Amino acid sequence: MQTALELFLSFLKIGLLSFGGAYSFLPLIEREIVTNHQWLTHKEFLDVLAMVEIFPGAISIKFSSYVGYKVLGIPGIIIANVANFLPPALLITGFAALYMKHGKNPAVRTTFEVIRYAVLGMILAVFFKYVGKSSPDVLGIFILIASFAVMYFLNIHPAYIVLGAVVIGIALTLFPVNF
Repeated sequence: MQTALELFLSFLKIGLLSFGGAYSFLPLIEREIVTNHQWLTHKEFLDVLAMVEIFPGAISIKFSSYVGYKVLGIPGIIIANVANFLPPALLITGFAALYMKHGKNPAVRTTFEVIRYAVLGMILAVFFKYVGKSSPDVLGIFILIASFAVMYFLNIHPAYIVLGAVVIGIALTLFPVNF
């Protein structure tokens, strides 16, 4: 029962404090599931992060599903996902009503613009933090730059980039190349 409560409260906190979308909350989820509760090791966290990128849907749902299952099986998936979903669902409902009523107000518009830049800053911080921790080799740096270029300059859908990475990963496993 204690573990179920800890799982619920951890993912409730993640759901409540995950402002800015998927990548801005990664340090929070890492602190909760790796540092505070040791439900995952740091290496497993990075492996799960790579895994959840492959599948469609919200990263927080995939993380809560993985961790919930690892900690408590099927009931853990339900507990972690309900806790993760509850705060944003309630907050967006309330803020949607406010935005629909006051969205043209200059103060509201400016506030959302400032939030956008803060979120961009958090995403950049996460990028540099995780690239530094993964210690990419020449191939990793090439994949990083190529993925950015293909998405930014050619406007290729992210799903195709991830699928391409899966194919490259499988090919390199079958036909190893030293860089």
